[in-house]
Amino acid sequence: MKIKGFIKDVGGASRVTKARLAAFENASPASVKDDPIGNVAREWHPGKIDLTVTEIRTASPTSKTVRFARPDGGKLPPFYAGQFISLDFEIDGKIIQRPYSISSAPYEAREGNGFVEITVRRSKGDGFVADYVNDTLAVGTAVKGNMGLGQFYYEPLRDSRHIMALAGGVGITPFVSMAKEIAHGTMDADLTILYGSVASDDIILKDTLASLEGDRVHVVNVLSGDEPDWAGERGFLTAELIKKYAPDDASYFICGPQVMYRFLRGEIGKLGVPKRRIRFEVFGQAKDITAFDGYPVEKKDNTYTLTVVRGIHEDEIPAKATESLVVALERAGIRIETACRSGECGFCRTKVLKGDFFVCPESDGRRGADRDFGYVHACAAYPLSDMTIKIPIE
Repeated sequence: MKIKGFIKDVGGASRVTKARLAAFENASPASVKDDPIGNVAREWHPGKIDLTVTEIRTASPTSKTVRFARPDGGKLPPFYAGQFISLDFEIDGKIIQRPYSISSAPYEAREGNGFVEITVRRSKGDGFVADYVNDTLAVGTAVKGNMGLGQFYYEPLRDSRHIMALAGGVGITPFVSMAKEIAHGTMDADLTILYGSVASDDIILKDTLASLEGDRVHVVNVLSGDEPDWAGERGFLTAELIKKYAPDDASYFICGPQVMYRFLRGEIGKLGVPKRRIRFEVFGQAKDITAFDGYPVEKKDNTYTLTVVRGIHEDEIPAKATESLVVALERAGIRIETACRSGECGFCRTKVLKGDFFVCPESDGRRGADRDFGYVHACAAYPLSDMTIKIPIE
């Protein structure tokens, strides 16, 4: 390094400051109303947009794929393969928000007549929105959506070129988006999917996955159910099975039901994979909060009074100890903004004014300062006493 160049670099800040002051002095007094940078930002990140259901088709005997487009034919916001969309559905007169991984590819949103798709599996009695999507949602229905959310996507500066995808059930959806983008030539990566299902006739998006297989996309279906004629892999996604198909330098992306996450943490641990190469998709709200260490199970049957402060207005609503603050608010018809519903994004950041609560340890995405000053993410916080919270006015 030359000393002359070093001194020139160090002095750069003062030169820039002088240039800016000179520009201020010589500027026109007229107001500048055009904001080209802001216009681009608003086009790429418009927040909630109007969408219309344009197509619904069967993805498996227990799931459907729903396609959405802008009703005015406008552009859809950009997103990465693997990200999710947060949708507002009107059900029984209430607006209910739910996040869904996007199963279509980014290039399909960019092309003419662009669209975005989700694939939703019918619930097993604990997901009324999933059942609404499968049984009631119709072509032509208007919804609002916020898309391009989440951190579950391939980043070449961080991740290995080879993605080892471990999927279970409807957790296949972000990997279908990735596979489409790779097959289209607009994502430079190799993808191997180990996909666990119970039965061969209920493999979600089975035909789509088969059509995408090639030199850079490989799909291995693994069945846990009893099918004598199944010739493929059987059982669960064990360390032994993963090792059979995974290259040494792979980055691991994992998406599926919560029980699979707990199982795979142990199996991947057996392989000695560094944590920096493992990415778990957020899994929604805990199915059974009482199963987590630290939860006081003696309070699980209690119902508390939740006082909700919005400006100068206060409401008192019931809140079950085993349901998050978000669920209590939704049951009462009180609007609170959510997105991931997994404690990660902070859309439902809420100030606790009084009361005790439990935060799901696997969903605590709060900043340190928020912990210190009494904030929670309402989708991951559960009441343990009467509480008073303050939420934004919608």
